[in-house]
Amino acid sequence: MSGGDIAGLIAAGVFAVLVALLAVPVLKLGKVFDELRVTIRSISDGTTPLIDEVTTTVNTTNEQLKKVDGISSNVSDATANVSALSSLVAATIGSPLIKVAAFSYGVRTAFSARSKSTGRGRRSR
Repeated sequence: MSGGDIAGLIAAGVFAVLVALLAVPVLKLGKVFDELRVTIRSISDGTTPLIDEVTTTVNTTNEQLKKVDGISSNVSDATANVSALSSLVAATIGSPLIKVAAFSYGVRTAFSARSKSTGRGRRSR
């Protein structure tokens, strides 16, 4: 064996040791990736039913909001009808009531003036 052959064997041995030393971190990194894959799978398995439940909740909420929208529309219509009815009642009954009140006030004033002139009314002290 010559000096070049010995140097080649030493270089090959050093290279084999270097490859062995670099293989350990690569193997550990492979284990980390395996754990990461398991963790992601468990998160995915837990999240999928949760997303389905949230979707169901949102759909139910949208249906309820449609019902509330219908109720709000009906309340708005009822309010408009009550407003129109109160305006109609005020126009129909209000004017005659005002006339009756004015007439009764006039009658009371007339009787009061008449009783003062005849002396039948109350006397002030």
